[in-house]
Amino acid sequence: MRGGEASWTARRVAAQRLHFARVPAAYGRPHDDQRLLEDVAAGIDVGEAPLRRYLQARTAFVDRVVVGAVYAGMRQAVIVGAGYDGRALRYARNGLCWFEVDHPDTQEDKRARLSRLGLCCAQVTFVPVDLEQEDVAAALARAGHDASVATLFVCEGIAPYLSTDAVIGLLSRLGERAAVGSMLVLELPLVPRSEEARSLRERLHAAVADRGEPLHSAVAVEDLERMLNACGWVALRATDPAGEPLATSARSTAFVVASPATA
Repeated sequence: MRGGEASWTARRVAAQRLHFARVPAAYGRPHDDQRLLEDVAAGIDVGEAPLRRYLQARTAFVDRVVVGAVYAGMRQAVIVGAGYDGRALRYARNGLCWFEVDHPDTQEDKRARLSRLGLCCAQVTFVPVDLEQEDVAAALARAGHDASVATLFVCEGIAPYLSTDAVIGLLSRLGERAAVGSMLVLELPLVPRSEEARSLRERLHAAVADRGEPLHSAVAVEDLERMLNACGWVALRATDPAGEPLATSARSTAFVVASPATA
C-alpha cells in the first residue's frame, strides 16, 4: 500500500463506518471511536457507495470476533493495517493491550488526529511497519508484544493490497507470535469464480489503482486451507461475506477465523 500520505482507501472506509450499526459491548468508549471517524470522514461524501453492504458485513464480522475474544479474556490484540480503525477505543477494556500495525505515514496522521481530539490511547502501542519490506514479527517484539500470551490478530482490509508473497510472509510471521489460545481473523481475496465476480474485481482494481493503491493478491479457493497450514494456521471457519460456505459460493472473498496449527 502506498506511503507518502494518509491512505485514501483507509479514509473512505472510516467514512463508511461512521454510518454502520456496530456490535455493542458492555465496556469500551464507542463515542471516542465515533469522534475519530467523524474527524477522518470530514469532507468525504461516500453516498450510496457500491461496496457499502460489503464493508458493513466485514465490519460486523470482525466486530463479533473481537467482542467474543475480549469477552473470553483475550489480553492482547494486534490490528494489522489498522488505518483509522477505532476498535482499540470502542472495545477498550482494562487488562487488554492493543498493537496497531500500519504504514508510518498513516499512523502519523492518525496519531495527530487522536492528539488534537484529546482521545486517550494509552492502551495502544503503535507499530510503524512497511508490510512489503519489514518483518512484522520483529517489529511486534520490539514494541513489547508478548509472544507467550494469547493474542487476537486482525487482518482486515490489508491482504488485497499486498503481494501474495507478502501475505504469506505476514501470516507466517504472525504465526510465530501466536501463543496457544491465539486467534486470527482474516479477510482474504479469492480468485474470482464467476464473470460477475471478475467484473466487480476489475472495477474495484481500477478505482483504487487510480489512487495509487492497486489490488495485488488473490488465492484460489482450493488453495486456501493449504496456504493457511503452510503459514502455521488452521481454519476454524471460512465463509463468504454472507456467511455461506465457500464451496457453494460464487463470491470472491473469504472471511476466515483461524487458530495456531500448534494449538
